[in-house]
Amino acid sequence: MPFERAVHLAWSGDGLAFEGHGTEPASPAIAIDGDGATGPGPMQALLLAAAGCTGSDVVLILRKMRVTLHRLEVDVVGVRRDEEPRRYIELRLRFTLAGEGLDRAKAERAVTLSLEKYCSVVHSLAPDIPVRHEIVLA
Repeated sequence: MPFERAVHLAWSGDGLAFEGHGTEPASPAIAIDGDGATGPGPMQALLLAAAGCTGSDVVLILRKMRVTLHRLEVDVVGVRRDEEPRRYIELRLRFTLAGEGLDRAKAERAVTLSLEKYCSVVHSLAPDIPVRHEIVLA
């Protein structure tokens, strides 16, 4: 049975600013601003969603590998087309990780599993968008 998620977004009446939240009880609000003044723009929000999704996967996978994670940072660069629609045509992710019991093989396995199997945000993007990554062990 498919699982549905729902959000509500309302224009603030000022510029291109919106406030949104999930429809589940106690869902926190987020500001999205097409002008980038009061919050990330929609395309930045998409990059943040991809980073948050894959980052969450990596944390969970490394926990199962018995790694005590001390640091995880995900930097994402999205390359957009020049013409409309100005969609992403490439994503580049950089994972910076540190932790007890962490080595390159475990980090690579966790990131690869996330990007190739688990991260629903990345898998919701058009299939022709290359997703590249690099791993930095700190």
